[in-house]
Formats: sequence, C-alpha cells, structure tokens
Amino acid sequence: MRKPHRNLRRHAAPPPSFPKPTSTRLHDAIVLALAATLTAATAASAQENDAPTTLDRVEVTGSRIRQVDLETETPVLTITRADIEKQGFQSVAEILQNVSAVGAPAISRAQPLLAGENVGGQFISMRNLGTTRTLVLVNGKRLGISTSGFQDVSLIPTAAVERIEVLKDGASSVYGSDAIAGVVNIITRSGFEGASAGAYFGQYSEGDGDTTRADLVLGFTGERGSLTAAVEYRKEEAVMAGDRPYSAYPQSYRHPTRGWTTVSQWGVINLPSSLGGNRVLDAGADWRDIGNYHALDTNVGNSAADPAGSTTDKSNANLQMHLRTPLQSRALFVDGTYDLTPRVRLRGSMLYSEREAERQIAGYPFQSAAFGIAMSEDSYYNPLGSHHGNAEPQQVTFWRRTWEIPRVDRPTSTTWRFSAALEGSFDAGSRVFDWEVGYLYNRNKVTQENYGNLNLSRVAEAVGPSFLNADGVVQCGTPDDPVPLASCVPWNPFIPYGRTGDGGLTGNPELRDFLFQTLNSSGVAETEAFSALLSGSLFALPGGDAAFAVGVENRKESGRFVPDAMAVTGNSTTLSAGPTRGSYSVDEVYAELYLPVLADLPGARELSFSVASRYSDYDTFGDTTNSKVGFKWKPIESLLVRGTWAEGFRAPTINDLYGGGAQTFATFTDPCDTLFGASASNARVRARCAQDIANADSFRQLAQGFTPAGAPNSQTPVAFFAGSNDQLRPESSESYTFGLVWSPPFLEGLNMSLDWWKIRIEDTIVADSPTQTLNDCYIQGDASRCVDFTRDPTLGFVNSLSFAGINAGYREAEGFDFDLGYRMDTGFGRFALVWQSTYTVRDEIKTDTNPDTLPQQLVGWATSPGFVGTFRVRSNASLSWEHGPWGATWGARYYSSQKETCLSAALFPEACSDPDYVAANPAQTRANRRVGSNTFHDLELRWNTPWRGVVALGANNVFDHVGPVLYSQPSSSVPYSGQFDIGRFVYMKYQQRF
Repeated sequence: MRKPHRNLRRHAAPPPSFPKPTSTRLHDAIVLALAATLTAATAASAQENDAPTTLDRVEVTGSRIRQVDLETETPVLTITRADIEKQGFQSVAEILQNVSAVGAPAISRAQPLLAGENVGGQFISMRNLGTTRTLVLVNGKRLGISTSGFQDVSLIPTAAVERIEVLKDGASSVYGSDAIAGVVNIITRSGFEGASAGAYFGQYSEGDGDTTRADLVLGFTGERGSLTAAVEYRKEEAVMAGDRPYSAYPQSYRHPTRGWTTVSQWGVINLPSSLGGNRVLDAGADWRDIGNYHALDTNVGNSAADPAGSTTDKSNANLQMHLRTPLQSRALFVDGTYDLTPRVRLRGSMLYSEREAERQIAGYPFQSAAFGIAMSEDSYYNPLGSHHGNAEPQQVTFWRRTWEIPRVDRPTSTTWRFSAALEGSFDAGSRVFDWEVGYLYNRNKVTQENYGNLNLSRVAEAVGPSFLNADGVVQCGTPDDPVPLASCVPWNPFIPYGRTGDGGLTGNPELRDFLFQTLNSSGVAETEAFSALLSGSLFALPGGDAAFAVGVENRKESGRFVPDAMAVTGNSTTLSAGPTRGSYSVDEVYAELYLPVLADLPGARELSFSVASRYSDYDTFGDTTNSKVGFKWKPIESLLVRGTWAEGFRAPTINDLYGGGAQTFATFTDPCDTLFGASASNARVRARCAQDIANADSFRQLAQGFTPAGAPNSQTPVAFFAGSNDQLRPESSESYTFGLVWSPPFLEGLNMSLDWWKIRIEDTIVADSPTQTLNDCYIQGDASRCVDFTRDPTLGFVNSLSFAGINAGYREAEGFDFDLGYRMDTGFGRFALVWQSTYTVRDEIKTDTNPDTLPQQLVGWATSPGFVGTFRVRSNASLSWEHGPWGATWGARYYSSQKETCLSAALFPEACSDPDYVAANPAQTRANRRVGSNTFHDLELRWNTPWRGVVALGANNVFDHVGPVLYSQPSSSVPYSGQFDIGRFVYMKYQQRF
C-alpha cells in the first residue's frame, strides 16, 4: 500500500479587493485570529538570523496536523503522477471514475436528455452516495461549487496534477460540509524544474469519438522560491447513439422496431374519432384533401398480437441523440512559492479553465394541444379549413416532431480560482509550531446556448389565419388584414420531413428562423474563504509527541442561475423555469489532537489515538458540531490495525433552498400500470389505484404521444414541475471504518489492506421524483404523498405533478475495501501489481417519513425507482512491467452482475430470468432479469527514448467488450449503462522532457 504523501501546496494571490464577510461574534473571533497570526508572521519575519526550520512534516488528506510520513488511521488511496502517465485515461474525471469506491456519475456523458447549469461538467460520487456528499479539494482547499453543490473536476488540467489522494472515510470534522462519503484531494505540481510537453490522440475503433490533448509544463526553482505553470488543451468529439447497435434504437438491437414514438417527423392531424382519429398524410399526396390522410399506425409493440411493433408513421429519436457528448477545454494553472524569510513562505496558485460542451437530442415532439394551440380554421394549410371548400370549416390540433432542427445545448463554463497563503513556523521553548493564514476565491460562470425549441407565440401565429396572396405566396393574416411577410411565416406541420415546399420545414430557412430562436441562460457561482491554522506539538508521551491543530474559517457561497426569458415566461417548448438566486455563509472553528500513547513495545510497536471536532455556524439553519475519533495499533511491525468513528453533515445548497423550479418531462414508472407497475402483482396496490382510476384493472401508463408505455421508466407526455424547499435541514451522518494493513516480512514488496466501512445518513435531502411520490402514495399507502399530483378524470394518467427536495428517511451503505500492492524485481524487469476492490454489502435508502414503510435496496440493481443502483463488486487491477527503456501496463476493470425490471414478462418471458421475484419492499417486487458481470481490459506499451521522450501506444477496452442491454438506462439516455465502455478506444501519446 502506498504511504501518504506531502500536502504542502498552497494558493495564489487574491484579487486586489474583496467583500467583507458578514459580522458575527464568531466572525470577529476569526478576524482577530487572522490578525494575531499575521502579527506572529511579522515577528517571525524579523528573525533573519534564525536557522531555517524544515517544512518536511507532511499534511495527509484527512488531517490538518503535520507529521512525519506514516500510515494513517483512515484509508487513503494515492494515485501518483507515474500512475497517471501509465494509463490511457487522460482526464481527472476518467481517472477518478475508475477508482473502485466511486459510483455512478451524477451527470454521465451518456445522458444528453439532462438539462440545467451542471450539464457539461464531470462529477464524482464516492460510494454511489451522490456527488454532493463527496468533497473535492485542490491542495487541501475546496474546489468551488455550483448552486446545486456540484464540484466539477473536469476544470482541473491533468498536466497540473502531481497526485490525487482519495480519502475513503467521512471527514466533516476536518473539512466541514459535504465530506460524508469521502474526500478527493487533487494535489498540483509545485517546485517543478525544467519543461515538459505532451501530445495525445485517440479514437474508437468505429472511427469516431476523436480525443486530442496537448499540454506544456514549465518550471523554475531559485534559492528563495519556485514557479510552475501548466497549460492544457483537450478536445473530445461526439459519438452518436445511432452508431452503436445497443443505442441505435429505443429498446436496442434486440427490439429494433419497438418503442418508437408516434409524435413523429411525418406530422399528425388530430381529428375526432368520427372523422378517423389521428391521421398522417400519404407519401407525396396533396395535403389539401383529407382523403389523402391515412390512419396513424399506433402499434409500438405493446400487444401480444404483434409485440415487435411497427416503425410506420413513427420516430426513432435515438438517431439524433448523442451517446457520448463532446467537449473542449482550455486550462492554465500556475503555482508559486516565495520564501519571505527563512521561516515565512508565501504560496499562491491561480487556475483559469474554460470548458465548452454540447448535447444533442432529437427535434422537439410538438403536441399543439398540450400548449393550447390549434391550427386556425382560416389557416391556408388547414385541410379542414375555410380555404378548400369545406362546408363546415374547423380548427384542428396536430403533432409534429421538428426533425429538421435537433435540439442542441452548448454550455460554456469559465472558472477563475485564486488562492494565497502565508505559512511559516516558530519556536516556543523546545517545540516547533506551524502556522498558516489563507484566502481562497473561486468564481465559475456558466452560459448556455440552446437552439431547437419552438417559440410558442410564433407557432400560434404560423398556424393562425393565412391566405394565398396575389403573388401565389401563402401569407399570414387575411386579405383584408395581411401580416407583412417579414413579420410572420405560415407553417404546414403536415408536410413530412424531407419534402420541400407547401409550407414545410425542410428547405424553408425563413420558416426555421421564424419558429426557432436561440435561448441564452447564464449563471455565476462564487466561493470565498478566509482561514487560519496553527499546529504543533504539545508534550511528550511514551509513543512520541502529542500534536495538535486548531483553526478558524469563514466561507461564503453565493450564486445565481437565470434561464432565458422565454423559459421563464413559458413562451418556448423548452421547459419553463424560474431563476435561482441566493447565498449563505458559515463561520467555523475546529481542533484536532493526535496522541501517540505507546511505541516500540512488545504487542504495541505503535498505539495512537486521534480526536477532531468542528463547530459550524450557518446563517441559513443554525449551528452544528461534528466530531471524529480514530486509532492506530501495531501489535507487530508488519501489521497495522486501524479504525475511525466520525460524524458528518451536508448543508442544503443554494438550489435546494432558493431554486426557481422548472418544468421537466420526467421519466417514471406508474405503480398503477398493470404491465410494469406494482399493480400488476399486488392486489392492495390495485385497490388503492381503483380509488383514483376508473379503469384500474386495465390501466396503462401513457408515454409520449399519449400511447401506452412500452417499457418501465417512460417519459411523461405532459410536463411536471420540480421546485425547491427553503425549509430544508442539513443531513447528518455517522460513519465507521475498521481495517488491517499487512506487509508480510517473508514477501518483500507486498502490502495489503482490508477495511470495513459503514455510513448512515439521516434526514437525507432527497431529490424527490415522480416514481417515488407515486410509490409512496399507492404502494406505501402514505396519504400525505397523494396530494402532490392529479390524474386525468377519464384516462387516468398523471396530468400534473409537483416535487421538490425533502428531508426524509435515511441512506445507509456498508461494505469492504481490499487493496493490494506488490513490487518485484526479476531478471526480466520490474513488475508492479496494484489491485483495488470494493464489495458493497448493502446500500439502502428510505425516502419517506412513514415508520411502517421499508427501504429500497440498491445493491445489485441497475436502477431502483428513482435511483441508479450500486454494483455489488467493483474491482480494478493493474500490472506494470519496466525493463530498460521498455514498459507495459495491463489493466482490468470489473463490474459485477445486476438485475433490472423485465421489459415485459408477458410479451417476452424468455428474457425474464426471475418473473416471480418478491422483494421485502413491495415497491421492488416485480419480474426482473439478471445480466452478467463485465470486465474491460486495457493495455499500454511504452518506450523511453534516448532523448528523454516517451512514446506510448495503447487501447482501452482492448478486446472491444460490449456490456449488456439495460432497458432501465442506468446513468444513460439509451438502453446501456453510462458507466460502461462504448467500444475499443485506441490511442497514441508522446511526452518530451527538457
């Protein structure tokens, strides 16, 4: 096992001015402490004749106490610069995603259907407990968050990283809020001497997804300081869902004609059943004659008579969707140190990062009645209107997917991050004390450009009254009251995609410009923090000197996200949303104590204890105190026994408290659905549904196009509303670890560790969901949850639903981490094996306040209602070989088997491995299918050139393994897991050192 490394990086100079924090008694104490420490710094500066004191005591992630290099009581994984350079994963996010203790990403790049301020970023979720429960640090200081509390690790250039330390334990007593599941500390290069340049290019075997990276690192070190600068450019091209068989169709290549949507690019006129119902224009026919319209083919594969379905008159939205969203980034990181005196050092760093991303989904599936829009009886393009000899002209509604204009979001994120600190040491008697005062400022600005949504008022004008003018041009208005051609363009939504003329969208740039406008949203999030720290030794104990650290911090988080005015007013088919704006501040005091009780005794080569506590005072909800206790015991030199108990908390984010709310076409499973819902097998649920639904015995959830859902977790045909809750309280947690670290003396170079861990989070801030709301109402029988939605009185589908974050229930996870490292020198070179595994015993969540309901179990599930499941086992192994100038690395990434709801036990029983599955929680009782485990193999070959260069060729997923079809779409917008490789990725890279 690797030993912990130094954490002596600090931050760059602050802006010339900054706002003062809110004045409180605790804040005043912080200011006094800062002033006192600066006074001490000045006094230390005056001691020019003092001999310099070494700063080689290290600060390990998880503690503020500097000590000599030794194992800690908390499990810390270190990913070194050498580790990074020996693999084909080039971004910080990709590197961290391959840590076995990391779960599904909050926003996978295989989820283009997601929207909001965080789209385009990359985030880490330790233990699969959620991104906001993992704290990300840069050189021991917070990275900075969005209004949703997300910390975007894609902002950090890989070229600037010296190592990454992953603390797999709670650390709120040391770092404050969010450090519930663990801490990621990205430690950057400092004191670099010389120059290094690198280039990287790779692509998938299919010839797409090109990835290009170039970086340059320059460094100078003098007698009193150093300066290191790293610049990086990265570009990753898109991969389209239609270019992979498992994602090319709504229900994969196994059912390529099933599940297509009837709201299509062919256009549908909505008529009453007496006139034939929904109808589609025959290919190439005259749109004026209603006799040229055939009945819409509604067969999407839901009947036993034809489970394959039909593609006639339908859309396959996957053909216009990204499977991997593209991005482009530019980053500059500068780190500097300067010794003001032999005992006082100034450290500073600056990060500038700009990231441009993109997500594309299919053209909008417009259903005019959903927006209260109808084609006027006086529209020239209305086949039943007043212009074409109809005895009884009438207005009509229609459907039309705007296939000609896919919906594209282009988010751009720009981050400025400055940090600066004065640090030093002084003697008091025979003891040395370290001190530091610091300042951090992080500002992230995001802008989002959206194109492909319809302007609703202009749609109403385009299908309003129009006529054929004297020039033979269809014009808005009437002959007596014409609308200028420059002010309105008529639209014929019944002209299908690909057919030009007659008012259709194809080949009609004037109509496109009229109906579609670019929407612009923007947001800013700022983090500002002041801190002061004092550490040192207190007194001697039999095992060594007792050490302490005390500190104070003041931090303010502020932010806003303002959607485009058309989204705020609801005048666009983009989901309407209100602005988010707010701030909060926190004053904190913390202390740590390290007590080495025994050393160098039989049965106690080492015995030590640590205690830490932090008091936090928030201006939003009040105060909280969180503590931690740990121990280390070495009964013999080769064996370490360690353990911790820790309290933790997570404060509500700005978006949790002050979010403006937004419409969302959520995906959900209605428990009253007689095919996919609990009603199919639970008589009690069926009875509760019958109280609200007239046809409960045959009820089917309606999906897009108001057709029966073809799979569980289908998208609502009407928009729901997701909002915020200013009454939220912080989450609280307790975590435990107990482990062994063994370095057997009979096998030099072998290190092993086994750690048990358990985390329980109370008052969880649940990102409530439609599925959860409906399950609580109908399955759990919680009447308080039945007031947040309504159903259509005739058809029974959910026609309105509102949900927000709530404090409810708990989340509890438990498991084991096993790490092994072995190095061996042979006549054929040096071999190094690193193997890390995480076995999750259980991961359960309860999302309501009803004491009689049971939690959901997430381990082993691909998804569970409203949540991405947790793999039972994740295991990564890496075997490296070095001999002379040659080297190679083989890696394997293992994911254990999972289960998910069957696509249809009735229609496809052969694909349903456990049709009679019964869970303890009725919400999870359903027919399910199991999919096998998956392993992805990686290989890299390297040559160290005589001119200090390194040439490498490699492939990630070298055997081109494809994971199983997963209809529940975990971390994805297609029937595939967003955590799995999407093909063989071949790359080459070159690194030159000067």
